[in-house]
Amino acid sequence: MFLGTYEPLLDAKGRLILPAKYRDQLSGGLVITKGQEHCLYVFPMNAFEGILERLQQAPITVKEARSYTRVFLSGATDQIPDKQGRITIPVNLRQYAGLTRDLSVIGSGDHAEIWDRTAWEQYLQGNEESFAQREEELIPGVL
Repeated sequence: MFLGTYEPLLDAKGRLILPAKYRDQLSGGLVITKGQEHCLYVFPMNAFEGILERLQQAPITVKEARSYTRVFLSGATDQIPDKQGRITIPVNLRQYAGLTRDLSVIGSGDHAEIWDRTAWEQYLQGNEESFAQREEELIPGVL
């Protein structure tokens, strides 16, 4: 399970050191791909394989499903972290997410997300109040 917020730095080669709490879950391999709100999603390889199976069940005749699958998979890259727990974020994904040197890596349950730190702070600032004020159930049986 991926929880918490961490603030690693992106080095000149586009590498970041994964949070220590995430390394065991990602040591067998991971997939980085484009996420919503211009962040990057980081999935353990086995979780990504499950997502891929579900994507392949989408009807090929539905244009939105084809488009989503194309964007989601065309930017994906699979990696195995090195001995220091580093991964390399390809240029195309760094550009998509607008990553600078300062990052925020957040836990989102079954995956982690990589954000440019300023973008994450702006996102959080814009969404925390609605989270705090939520009165009706948004996710049935949970919140």
